[in-house]
Amino acid sequence: MPTTQQSDSSPTPKRNKTTAQRLWFVHWLMAAFYLLLFASGLYMTGLSREVSYRGSLYGLHKTLGVVVMSLLLARISVLLSVVLHKYRRRLPKTTLRWWRMFALHVALYTFMLLVPLSGYLFSNANAKDVVLWGTNIILPPLVGADKGLAEFGRSAHFWLSYTFLAFIALHALEQRRYLYAMLRRSYSAIAKITA
Repeated sequence: MPTTQQSDSSPTPKRNKTTAQRLWFVHWLMAAFYLLLFASGLYMTGLSREVSYRGSLYGLHKTLGVVVMSLLLARISVLLSVVLHKYRRRLPKTTLRWWRMFALHVALYTFMLLVPLSGYLFSNANAKDVVLWGTNIILPPLVGADKGLAEFGRSAHFWLSYTFLAFIALHALEQRRYLYAMLRRSYSAIAKITA
């Protein structure tokens, strides 16, 4: 049976992005931002006050925190609409694995919200504004200056961040087959390009 080839000049049809593809993109975008937040937070805490770019780095760190909180709120609203649509006629089959994954994701989403909020609290209680980096936009303060609350915010931000990192490692471990497959596909694609 003869095959017909499309000419190079014919336009390829556009693929519509599904909600799942958009959520997947936001998932990895947020993962990249969280890696930047962890790395910058770890680096910043070791800087002395005399370092000239210290303030800019703190400003960038705070702005990334605001960005991930905004992305998180958008992501939660989309996820809720997807879940409500998917399970409006029947409930999911709730196995032990399903409950374990559900609990892990609830914990991850809780940390995604609490880590930036604790940083926001820490900044405000320490009499520091949260200013969007490169602008003069100041977010409204959650609390006034309070030394005790600032210490609580600092401690909460530190411990929540590292606990969140542990849960991310657990999530990666749970998804190891998917991650290995993704790495293999990426490696194969790079090998084809460089061959």
